Amino acid sequence: MLELKNIKKSYKTGDFFQNALSGVSLDFRKNEFVAILGPSGSGKTTLLNIIGGLDQYDSGDLIINGKSTKKFKDIDWDAYRNNSIGFVFQNYNLISHISVLSNVEMGMTLRGISASRRKKKALEVLSRVGLIEHAHKKPNQLSGGQMQRVAIARALSNNPDIILADEPTGALDSKTSVQVMELIKEIAKDKLVIMVTHNAELAKTYANRVIELRDGALLSDSNPIINMEEKEKYNIKKTSMSFLTALNLSFNNIATKKGRTLLTAFAASIGIIGIALILSLSNGFTKQINSFEKDTMSSFPIIISEQPSMVRTRPPTISAAQEYPQVKVVYPYDTAVNTAIHKNIMSEQYISYLEEIDPLWINGIAYARSTGLNLLSSRNGTIRSIKTEAINFVSLPKELNPNENYLAKEYDLLAGTLPVDTTELVLEVDSSNRVQNTLLNELGIDATQKSISFTDVIGTSLKIVLNNDYYKKNGSYYTINNDVNAVYNSKNNLLLKIVGVVRVKKSSVTISDNSGMQASNSVGSILYSNSLMESIISANKTSNIVKSQLNANYNVLTGANLDNNMIDKNALLNYLGAIDIPVSINIYPKDFKSKTNILTYLDAYNKNLSDKDKIIYTDLAATISSLSGNIMDAITIVLVAFSGISLVVSSIMIGIITYISVLERTKEIGILRALGARKKDVTRVFNAETFIIGLCSGMIGILIASLLIIPINIILKNLTTLSNVAQMNPLHALILITVSIILTLIGGFIPAKMASRKDPVEALRTE
Repeated sequence: MLELKNIKKSYKTGDFFQNALSGVSLDFRKNEFVAILGPSGSGKTTLLNIIGGLDQYDSGDLIINGKSTKKFKDIDWDAYRNNSIGFVFQNYNLISHISVLSNVEMGMTLRGISASRRKKKALEVLSRVGLIEHAHKKPNQLSGGQMQRVAIARALSNNPDIILADEPTGALDSKTSVQVMELIKEIAKDKLVIMVTHNAELAKTYANRVIELRDGALLSDSNPIINMEEKEKYNIKKTSMSFLTALNLSFNNIATKKGRTLLTAFAASIGIIGIALILSLSNGFTKQINSFEKDTMSSFPIIISEQPSMVRTRPPTISAAQEYPQVKVVYPYDTAVNTAIHKNIMSEQYISYLEEIDPLWINGIAYARSTGLNLLSSRNGTIRSIKTEAINFVSLPKELNPNENYLAKEYDLLAGTLPVDTTELVLEVDSSNRVQNTLLNELGIDATQKSISFTDVIGTSLKIVLNNDYYKKNGSYYTINNDVNAVYNSKNNLLLKIVGVVRVKKSSVTISDNSGMQASNSVGSILYSNSLMESIISANKTSNIVKSQLNANYNVLTGANLDNNMIDKNALLNYLGAIDIPVSINIYPKDFKSKTNILTYLDAYNKNLSDKDKIIYTDLAATISSLSGNIMDAITIVLVAFSGISLVVSSIMIGIITYISVLERTKEIGILRALGARKKDVTRVFNAETFIIGLCSGMIGILIASLLIIPINIILKNLTTLSNVAQMNPLHALILITVSIILTLIGGFIPAKMASRKDPVEALRTE
């Protein structure tokens, strides 16, 4: 069944060259007990390793059941050792960190035999060698003779054709040696047993064929085969170690080094802890921001302005590859190609459409008009004209729901009362009760004082003069009426009075902050009702100056020629109060959900309209929310990147630990290869070890981070009054554990590959 034809093998170490085998030719029967004798250096162990497929011949041929092995690849030799060879070594070569039963099962495990069949067969062979009661012990709990019998049981478990025994009694006493030899002799009745020994007496007592080698050459053969029958029926099943088996091996090995493993996993988890805490804080702060936005920024308006805006017509054509070119030239570029000017065309139809919005969605709609307000005040007998821009005269939102009171909801009343009538006003102060000097001066209040009592402000009155009293005709033109007393005392005037002082609530946003009428860098404003402006326009649109301007193609105030420019004429009519179309509109949603409904409602108006007829809006809350979100994301990315450095260091450390493990488990590698494990199986064993470490590292990191979140939240609450800021996202935890596993696998990849490439013969010699 086994034939060696002119096998030659030599070794070269540096300049030293040695012939281990010099053309050895031998035939072996299917079942016989062959003893190979020879002094040290005669080549007997080399011959045994070549027969067992652990070592490869330089020339010649090894023929198994008529099949040549000249074209065998590594995977074929692995399968050959697993299917056809059972090794019994002088030093037993058992894997110390798994049980006796698992040692015996290993060859069958590599062959892919089911767990139940493996266990049944392993117990049978352990019973045969008299060790069934020791099945669940570790090898180091047995005597030398018992360990050798375990090695014999392992060799028999896969029912191989050939048993190779290398000095099987070399480490045993004489009594135990006899027991082992009797067992091997029994096995040789139905198998080919080839034993290497230097003990001639032992060989002649038990073997039925003795072969002597000297200096790598065949010296004698006591029972040679004359004619070997050729066969070509040799088939072997490829071996395959599952990842679960690799995990089991690695777990048992790690269990013997719990302290080192835990320290390694903890060290590797530091980066995970840092990133987990950063993500938890980011997650918590994002939720806090979202909560703040929902509670506070819902009062930020949706702005619809008549002002022209730049709109992108198509995406930029420049690609990432064209950015930052390394050439000393200038490329002409026309921004008009990619952008266009868009102006919202307000109409009575659109205003009506807006006022049909569900009142349950909004707190109100504020209209900013360009209508000039003819304001006069009297202080200490002096009548003076007031500029609306100087006092930040701002319209309150129009409430579609009569049960809603925007002022009461969004402002705190500091003094006086809230307005009830159209002609009642309120003074808005900022969060520090400040009011712009110019506003106070325009009201006739001395702004040089250090402080002004609310009572000095409440009761301040103003008068709005209608166009027919404010303007007088002078030929073809109109001028302001210089008879101040008559104008101020006209019975047609609207008497306005400040009845209260208000301050915006902490959770709200001021109307004036979003008003196009507010002067830049101003503090405080005068708030009036939308119905006041509607009544003024209603009265002024039929005034004499408006009628004259409608029929004239020149400015009736200045005489400037309008040249049929309808834009300028409409702007002038707007100022005179002839048109009730606002220049900008602020819609105040009740909450974020309502805002979504409002946006959907606004988009519905634009459906099927041409681009120039569409009304474009600005979602102020979304703009601010996007900005805050981008800032939070940027901070998170930077902090995660810094923490990621520790993960890279952890990967390097894992690589070092795995390399140390490879050195420690070199003999185990040799044992696995002798049992038929492929190179990829050995790699899988060490990958499984790094997998376990990575999993432990990730889980330890998440556990520690979860525990640290508790004191972090306590500290943040004391510092910021924010509760439960740091919050671990389960998805983040799962991702970090996965990242930990991947990085440790990467870190251990090179050492694992090194392990798989170790020479099995050299590995078995390692002590």
